[in-house]
Amino acid sequence: MIFITAKFRVRPEDADRWPEIAGEFTRATRAEPGCLWFDWSRSVEDPTEYVLVEAFRDGEAGGAHVQSDHFRQAQRDLPPHLTETPRVVNFSIPQDDWSELGEMAVSD
Repeated sequence: MIFITAKFRVRPEDADRWPEIAGEFTRATRAEPGCLWFDWSRSVEDPTEYVLVEAFRDGEAGGAHVQSDHFRQAQRDLPPHLTETPRVVNFSIPQDDWSELGEMAVSD
């Protein structure tokens, strides 16, 4: 799978509305057949920073994502709400879901 984590610094005046601002893009991406997950989180230390954790089945699905109409629309719509270019980590990894964190196993 293609595993991507990106950090978005949002303008302070838009930070509380970011889930709404990115909502259409989020819904469209989650509906893609190759999307495994597309989840936003807000930093507990910096309320203007959102972290996006996303995964796609494979390189073909990732390619379809960046070629989609909703991705191109997001390229136009989202940057005016940002204070800097998002930062990203992108890897292909040999799994297709989350693994358990054995060091913090919860017993039944």
